[in-house]
Amino acid sequence: MDVYEALYTTRMMRRLRPDPIPLDTQARILDAAVRAPNGGNTQRWHFVAVDDPELKRKFAQLFRQARAIEYDKFQAGQGPMAVPAPGADPAAHAETMRRIKGSGNYLADHFEEVPLLLFVYSIDDLGGANIYPAIWSILLAARAEGVGGVMTMVLRNFEDEVNELLGVPVEQGWKMSAMLTLGYPLGRWGVAANRRPVHEVSSRNQWDAPLGIEVPRPLWPPQDQAEGLAAVG
Repeated sequence: MDVYEALYTTRMMRRLRPDPIPLDTQARILDAAVRAPNGGNTQRWHFVAVDDPELKRKFAQLFRQARAIEYDKFQAGQGPMAVPAPGADPAAHAETMRRIKGSGNYLADHFEEVPLLLFVYSIDDLGGANIYPAIWSILLAARAEGVGGVMTMVLRNFEDEVNELLGVPVEQGWKMSAMLTLGYPLGRWGVAANRRPVHEVSSRNQWDAPLGIEVPRPLWPPQDQAEGLAAVG
């Protein structure tokens, strides 16, 4: 798969089929993850793959409780997704949140059927500088394998319970960075169409100074590039 196809079409997939992910596919995904750049090549990461049905049932209960906590915050106007980003359209933001809630409801209702949960741990990660490249590599490699997924942090609401269920040696400093749900998606891949264009969210040399280019539409697939990129100024 072309790298740009992976970059443009990898999106959060919450509606997943229950079909198991073969171990050799999991191996390729995780092997890509450990090739990610990380400071000093210290590799302060650990990945816990969970496919045991009983464990998944326990995590499903925690996930639904944790998600309810987050939506209570959202309804109260709290949390990073409660309000749109500066300059964004409030109506578009509300519609995006409505759609995310709908697909999130599906994931919560079918959590036990998710074929693979991947818990990602790190130590002293300086805000995620080392672990998030690895997580993105997981999602890109999964896309190349036809596997979709979503990264979520809601289980941090029950971090102690998760650590106990997984037997995490927290005394060594391990912290849960995120959990990924992975599986073959029910939906279709496609380029995200609801992104603000590059020239609205970028500047050159100083904040809010003109970038010097306009990108009115996605530059992938390649046939769109000639008319999709316009130089200005």
